[in-house]
Amino acid sequence: MHHGKEGTGMSLLDGLLGGQGSQGGSLIAVAGQLIERAGGLQGLLGMLQQHGLGDAVQSWVGTGANQQVSAGQLGQALQNGGLGSVLEEMAGKLGVDQGQLLGQLSQVLPHAVDHLTPDGQVPAQAPAGGFDLSMLEGLAGKLFA
Repeated sequence: MHHGKEGTGMSLLDGLLGGQGSQGGSLIAVAGQLIERAGGLQGLLGMLQQHGLGDAVQSWVGTGANQQVSAGQLGQALQNGGLGSVLEEMAGKLGVDQGQLLGQLSQVLPHAVDHLTPDGQVPAQAPAGGFDLSMLEGLAGKLFA
C-alpha cells in the first residue's frame, strides 16, 4: 500500500471503475477490495460462511433471490474474519463512518457476489489468485443507473 500521499485513495477507487457515479463506483470498488484482501471470491465467501452468514452467502451465489444481511451482521463477520482494518481504511477514504459504509455494502455485496457467480457457483480461483476488479464494472451500471 502507498502511504503518505493524501487523496490518492479516492481517485484510485474512482478510477478503477471509470468514476461511474463516484458513490456507486467507490462502493463497488470497496466490495472488490474486500474480495481481493480476503484472497478472492472463495476466500471472502468462505470467511463470511464461517462467521455466521452461510445461508445468506449461499443465496447470493445461487440463482434464486438474494437474502438480505444487516450492516451489523456483515460488519461482525468482516471484523471477525480479519477485514476490520480494510473497512476502517475504506471508510476513511470515502469520508463516511464504518456504519454508513457497512449499510451500503450490505446492499452492494450480495449483488457483487451474484454478478460474479452467474452460473450459481463460485468460479475457480484465478490462476494468480488475483481478483480482477473489471469483472465488477458492469455492475455499477445495473445498480446505480
